[in-house]
Amino acid sequence: MKELLYLKDDQLKEFIEKIFMSYRDTFSDAKKILNKYKIGVAHHKVIHLISLHKGITISALLSKLKVTKQSLNRVIKDLLTIKAIYFEKDDKDTRLKHIYLSEKGLNIFNEIFSVQKKRIYNALIDSDSKEVINFNKVLNRLIDE
Repeated sequence: MKELLYLKDDQLKEFIEKIFMSYRDTFSDAKKILNKYKIGVAHHKVIHLISLHKGITISALLSKLKVTKQSLNRVIKDLLTIKAIYFEKDDKDTRLKHIYLSEKGLNIFNEIFSVQKKRIYNALIDSDSKEVINFNKVLNRLIDE
């Protein structure tokens, strides 16, 4: 922390604002697609995690999202209604259900990812590899896992 003593509170406040604004803009691109399917940001988060962790369980999703069971159940129910996800029982423990994206769920994910990828790619294209790696390291340190 000694090396960061040169950072003043105002600079940290600006950094927090930039994180907020970048989140807002990156996810505003996705909103248009989410509206088309009549789903929201919570649905997008679940779809994104299922795409990254194929066969994830409800308990693992709860842990990653840090939300209540009730709010996750609402989102899961909505995604089942529009046929974006499906469950498969575990081979060894039938109490466990693994969640997967259906073809429709994959299409929703890919639509959103393509617009977000464009924004992020455009932001990174003018950066050198060291900047990208260091930025990624800082982001990883901000995440509580």
